[in-house]
Amino acid sequence: MDLKEKRVLVFGTGKSGIGAAKLLEDMGSIPVLYDGNEKTDPAAVKSQLREGTKAEIFVGNLPEEEIDRLSLVVLSPGVPTDLPLVLHFKEKGLKIWGEVELAYAFGKGDVLAITGTNGKTTTTSLLGAIMEHARSSVFVVGNIGNPYTAAVEEMKEDSVTVAEISSFQLETTEHFHPKVSAILNITPDHLNRHHTMEEYIRVKELITANQTAEDTCVLNYEDEVLRKFGETLKTKVIFFSSARKLNQGMYYENGAIFYHDGTVLTKICDTDELNLLGLHNFENVMAAVAMALAYGVSLEEIRYALLRFHAVEHRIEYVTEKNGVAYYNDSKGTNPDAAIKGIQAMNRPTWLIGGGYDKGSSYEEWIRAFDGKVKGLVLLGATKEKIAEAAAACGFEPVYFVNSLKEAVEFCASHAGSGEAVLLSPACASWDMFPSYEVRGKQFKEFVNQL
Repeated sequence: MDLKEKRVLVFGTGKSGIGAAKLLEDMGSIPVLYDGNEKTDPAAVKSQLREGTKAEIFVGNLPEEEIDRLSLVVLSPGVPTDLPLVLHFKEKGLKIWGEVELAYAFGKGDVLAITGTNGKTTTTSLLGAIMEHARSSVFVVGNIGNPYTAAVEEMKEDSVTVAEISSFQLETTEHFHPKVSAILNITPDHLNRHHTMEEYIRVKELITANQTAEDTCVLNYEDEVLRKFGETLKTKVIFFSSARKLNQGMYYENGAIFYHDGTVLTKICDTDELNLLGLHNFENVMAAVAMALAYGVSLEEIRYALLRFHAVEHRIEYVTEKNGVAYYNDSKGTNPDAAIKGIQAMNRPTWLIGGGYDKGSSYEEWIRAFDGKVKGLVLLGATKEKIAEAAAACGFEPVYFVNSLKEAVEFCASHAGSGEAVLLSPACASWDMFPSYEVRGKQFKEFVNQL
């Protein structure tokens, strides 16, 4: 699509929207930034753009005559595709792209893309570390916090882009075509946005929509939806399993990770060589290694990066020990399934801090996964009553309510004994009290370190 001198609406003025606007302007378009929040300060938005920008900014209301002058709409990931205004754009015949589609349209080189409900950030970070060791021009972008659009102008024909792609971003793809893709798992999440599980699954599977027989998709064999989906794909498929030996694919067995290519069995590593904790992380390792192998990276290069990799911030991250109590930050446990992985990784009696923004999840499965490890559940945020009801229904106690994260940390510190742990693993998004899970995790670490 030729966008030179064309007016392109960027819906959303966050990190993703600013990245998209900068790229559009650099490509000769006229970006029109729009934010529905009337409290947004246009001057503050403009200050984040290039000096001398021709971008125009609208907040609150977008005049109809402006809509009539548009050639394309670029949605930020946080903007639902079924908003009345977005539906109005569609009625007008406007093409709707997301930041990922825009970046892909102008980017160069190959893309290795990862989606899934949980484990995306760790897998993306690990694959990024492997590729950075093995290739000269690598970009790690997407939902991980680095706008894809911000990297485009530095890309070359031999560049490799490792991209973490959320369901929100996949909704607005059209030509996006990864050389290697992965879907790590699919469990209920973001149902307030996608409305049904069927729609959430459909959107996740879009990561493979443009892949061909020359490409590869890596899938979790232990996810029933993905196992069946793998049988329908025209791409090469590599399965990974944490529960069984596979005749072909990656698998975990007796403290080691193996790869069987159908002919030769190769041991990748012993899991005690890794700086990562928990079976879910071994799944992330298998996915990243499978993607790297599919892209032609040597086992020697993979092992070098793999054994030097450390867990990402906010994902079962060890913070410190105070008075014999170990503190862990799992702020990225933003849904029940992710939080289950957090509690499963604990190897001592644990005081658990949970609660936050309500994404329409149910919490009974999470509560049942406590498996005798949780000494007390400390709840805060919009979902605290809902989670407490789930705990009562599952026969779990004790449950405590607090009004702030600081209060939660201080409560746990006063109740936890030597040899126990305190884990922040909310099973909820952060948006009721914090702008992001990163801010929530950083504050948790600050409060712990102040004890």
